[in-house]
Amino acid sequence: MPVSIAVVIREDPRKTHRPVEALRIALGLSTGENPLTVILLEEAPLLLTEDLDDVVDVEILEKYLPSLKQLEIPFVIQEGDRTRFSLDPDFAVREVSAQGIAELVASADRVLSF
Repeated sequence: MPVSIAVVIREDPRKTHRPVEALRIALGLSTGENPLTVILLEEAPLLLTEDLDDVVDVEILEKYLPSLKQLEIPFVIQEGDRTRFSLDPDFAVREVSAQGIAELVASADRVLSF
């Protein structure tokens, strides 16, 4: 039986390379049979915007964004973040309450946090 995986990214992609690396890892995990969800908290939704100039390792991020779109990797953001960030509409993004995010993380079989 496949195990569910949640990748939680909460670091600011303008300050560290870790959010971009987390997306690279998530993309690799998405090729298996295990259901995957990427949860973007705090400033991490910046990874899915068109304004990437200040993102650390933006050249690496830009290599992976088309695959994340094409594979329709499910992204979760906190309620209200869609108005805070100008998200690219080609990504599969849904807003979830803070409690809903906590439940997603708690119900995942494996959680990677960045």
